[in-house]
Amino acid sequence: MTETITTATRPAHPLRQLLAASVGNAVEWYDWYAYTFLATYIADQVFPRSADNSLVPLLSTFAVFAVGFFMRPVGGLLMGAIADRRGRRAALTVTILLMGGSSLLVGLTPTYAAAGVLAPVVLVVARLLQGLSVGGEFAASTTFLVESAGPGRRGLFSSFQYVSTTAGQLVASGVATVLVNTLSDERMNGWGWRLPFVLGAVLSLVGFWIRQGARETRSEELRQGPRPGLFEALRRHPRESLLICGITAGGTIAYYTWTSYLPTYAELNAGIDKSEALLAGTISLAFFALLQPLGGMLSDRFGRRPLLLFFGVGFALLSVPLLHSLRDSFAVLLLVQCAGMILLTGFTSISAAVNAEIFPPRVRAAGIGFPYSLTVALFGGTAPYVGTLFKDLGHSGLFPWYVAVLCLLSSTVYLRLPETAHRELRR
Repeated sequence: MTETITTATRPAHPLRQLLAASVGNAVEWYDWYAYTFLATYIADQVFPRSADNSLVPLLSTFAVFAVGFFMRPVGGLLMGAIADRRGRRAALTVTILLMGGSSLLVGLTPTYAAAGVLAPVVLVVARLLQGLSVGGEFAASTTFLVESAGPGRRGLFSSFQYVSTTAGQLVASGVATVLVNTLSDERMNGWGWRLPFVLGAVLSLVGFWIRQGARETRSEELRQGPRPGLFEALRRHPRESLLICGITAGGTIAYYTWTSYLPTYAELNAGIDKSEALLAGTISLAFFALLQPLGGMLSDRFGRRPLLLFFGVGFALLSVPLLHSLRDSFAVLLLVQCAGMILLTGFTSISAAVNAEIFPPRVRAAGIGFPYSLTVALFGGTAPYVGTLFKDLGHSGLFPWYVAVLCLLSSTVYLRLPETAHRELRR
């Protein structure tokens, strides 16, 4: 992080670059999140029921959700290596095609009644492929976005990582909400839950087409030089790798709790109606997306560390009272979600910029991809499972403390983090 900084030529059309990264990323995350919002329907159709415990199918569904996350470090490493060796655009092309194919496979997964144990096996394979794709997407798109930004705009461009992620999630949540409110339970359980995944496969082709017009951001010097080894980033930059893990741990548990798991958490612990929980999630996600550019611009002016501390300390202090305040009320759920979104913006709006500013360009994509995705797998991907397991064990009140402790630990990392907002970025 103390290396000499040099200036590289900025891509000629930054807005086109922003569109290519954002639209493709939105499609990727639509496919990924559709699974979360339809988890209860997938549980009923793909996993066998237990006579003793009605939560067993849902636990199994969230376990598969977590399994997909554990392929993300592999995707971050492999696709990051492609981005560092072949170029950012090449990696982005591979990830979106992989996501489209795996989304279609989820949509075509047979039911347990029709295929027995083959049904969950097909679902697991599809989620493994999705995890590989998403892990690679973050590594490549983070690098691509930040390298496409002009001077003093890396935070702003960084914010579109989560603007597009949230857009994909918002569309997935919206589609799920429309289906739940328009189709009968019989149709939703029969074929309705499959429609979003088939749509995701089609949208992936649209994203692929848009990305063909993107311009490579890896410098000519790197293209002409020797290619980095697969594990070069870990071998030569162990401190930076650990730093990304510390930065990410609190952010990922808060992010997946508030943007993915909270509707299910509210259903299980506060008796919120399923359709109301999905609607509150959709509204709060739209609010969250609007906040991201503001956070990015603030970080470009005042620095990355103040925003990270706003997030980390805020969640450490407020996670428990916010989650414990939930009750059978749509208004309370919406208020809790929006309050969390404001705090969360301190992390999400600048995550891409902070990560990219840590690693040198030669190994930037793989250097970001593996430690980030590994941390997300350990803490973000397991959040729905851990929360549901606490409920199953009769200790649901422990989950908010789990979130608060991880955010507190990350805050200690933010305190010691060097400020990188006003340094030039090597390309």
